[in-house]
Amino acid sequence: MTTLVLIAKEPLPGKAKTRLHPPLTLEQAASLAAAAIDDTLAAMQSLPATRRILLFEGNRPPARSEDYDVTGQTTGTLDLRLGAIFDECTEPMLLIGMDTPQLTSDDLAPAFGGWPLNGADSDVDAWFGPATDGGFWALGMREPRGDLIRGVEMSQDDTGAAQLARLHEAGLTVGTLPTLTDVDTIDSAREVAGIAPHTLFARTLDQFEQANR
Repeated sequence: MTTLVLIAKEPLPGKAKTRLHPPLTLEQAASLAAAAIDDTLAAMQSLPATRRILLFEGNRPPARSEDYDVTGQTTGTLDLRLGAIFDECTEPMLLIGMDTPQLTSDDLAPAFGGWPLNGADSDVDAWFGPATDGGFWALGMREPRGDLIRGVEMSQDDTGAAQLARLHEAGLTVGTLPTLTDVDTIDSAREVAGIAPHTLFARTLDQFEQANR
C-alpha cells in the first residue's frame, strides 16, 4: 500500500515559474507550469497507489486530478507544509513535486514494489529522489514522519544532503530514485524539454520560444 502525493500550486501569471521571465512572459511561464503539472499527473496515472492526494495551493485544481483527494497546504515554510502532510498519512507514502515534467512511471516504480531495496532481502524505510540542483524531487517513507522534514531549510544547494542526513540519522534504510533536473530557469527548462521532447511541457516551451523570436 502506498499513498501518492503531488504538491503543486495553481499556475497563475506572476506566481508560477517566475524565474522563467524573461525570456518568457509571466503568462507563458504560468502556462508552462500548467503543462508540467499535466505531464506529472500523466506519469503518475498508471502507478498502483492505494490513495492519491493533491497537496494544492490555489482555487482551481488541474485537469487529470479528478481521482485525487485535494487538500490545501498549511501555512508556513515549505518544510512545515511537507511535514504536515507526512504527519497526516498513516500508510507508506511517496511525495513528489511538479518541477520534473520529464518524470516517467518507471522512475517511480521502485517505491511501489512493496518497498524492496533494489531486490535485496532487506526492505527500505524511505525513498529519496535527488535533484541536480542539490534539492530533491521525491521523498517517501514507510512510516511517514513530519519531524524528519521540519527544520530542513528548503530551496538551498544543500537541501537534499540535509534531508538525506535526517533520514540516515533516524536509522532509516534509504533507497535512491533516479536523479532528475528541476525546472527553475530557462536553461533547465530547455534541458528538460530536450530530455523529454514528447511531453506537453516540451511542445509548449517550443511554441513559446518560436513565438518570442
